[in-house]
Amino acid sequence: MNKLPRIVKILIVFAIVAALWMILAPNYLRTSLVYWYANIDDYKIFENNSVNVKDGKDWEESDSYNHYQLDSVDRAYLENHETVAYLIIQNGEILYEEYWDGYNSTSHSNIFSATKSIVSLLIGIAIDEGKIGSVDDRIGKYIPEFSGDNRGKISIRNLLTMSSGLDWDEAYSSPFSITTKAYYGKKLREVATQQHLAEKPGARFHYQSGNTQLLSFIVEAATGETISKYAEEKLWKPLQATQTALWSVDKKDGDEKAFCCFNTNARDAARFGQLVLNHGNWNGKQLISESYLKEATKAASYLLNEEQTKPLDFYGFQYWILPYKNMNIPYMRGHLGQYIYSIAEKNAVVVRFGKLKDKQKAGQITMDIPKYVDIALKILQ
Repeated sequence: MNKLPRIVKILIVFAIVAALWMILAPNYLRTSLVYWYANIDDYKIFENNSVNVKDGKDWEESDSYNHYQLDSVDRAYLENHETVAYLIIQNGEILYEEYWDGYNSTSHSNIFSATKSIVSLLIGIAIDEGKIGSVDDRIGKYIPEFSGDNRGKISIRNLLTMSSGLDWDEAYSSPFSITTKAYYGKKLREVATQQHLAEKPGARFHYQSGNTQLLSFIVEAATGETISKYAEEKLWKPLQATQTALWSVDKKDGDEKAFCCFNTNARDAARFGQLVLNHGNWNGKQLISESYLKEATKAASYLLNEEQTKPLDFYGFQYWILPYKNMNIPYMRGHLGQYIYSIAEKNAVVVRFGKLKDKQKAGQITMDIPKYVDIALKILQ
């Protein structure tokens, strides 16, 4: 009887070890290794809660709809960065839109961390309704896991401005990071509430998805509703969205991934940008107070930036601010380049969805962020 070659024996042993590891490894780690990298279509692999519509009304098209022809340089930039949707709304009408890679005006995309701005809006609405006292309420009032220690003294404002002082490690590339655990795992509340205080709250900006997840738990505690249902009632239906959105959850009947995972199409996503332009008003109804929205979309300059070298000039209440060409443009921003800009000077909303960001960075921004504004400014009249 022939003996198996040594290399075959080694491969068999390796296969057995690998199989055992996959069986014994935590669920989130197995899932992350199967899918490896977050994708705009990940709602297909997750459980989702529906954010339903009522009396939806699509945007009207401008008389100049798609008259503009992209030049070869701008088109190449959009396509080289794997853009799937580029949309411009001006004066409440669609001026330009284009889709790639099989996507269209009804295609869902995960808007990733642009979801954080939606959570901020819901905090503001809950304050307007008196269900939350103010942004300076201590979070221990709403999150029982934080009520018995010094973490409970963190304020809602600290969470909104990413200055909580907690120790969440915002590492997307590592399969072992807490962000990966939250994204792929099935114990989101446990993960989010096990953070520890690492530094004094309210001192410096330090971007952490865990801050937003805690904000969502505050909304739910204050309103008695899941955050997807509250969003449906207070935003999605009043904004006259045309398609049901999907908010991914950690498991069936579980918690919404509030830090990352609202899924919708470009046209409906533009409604959030228009709401900012309208100072919180939609068709004559004030959905969120103008005062909250104004503070949310301006830089929290009373904080230091992450390096503690100067006052914060690019982030408000879960909204990014782009100081650019004598404008301060508030925008929603998500992983892989999901952007919703509100350009007040042009009364315009710009939406870009895609699968790739620019590799070049300047401080806190990748260079695609101003580039999509530059392209839009050529199109806007």
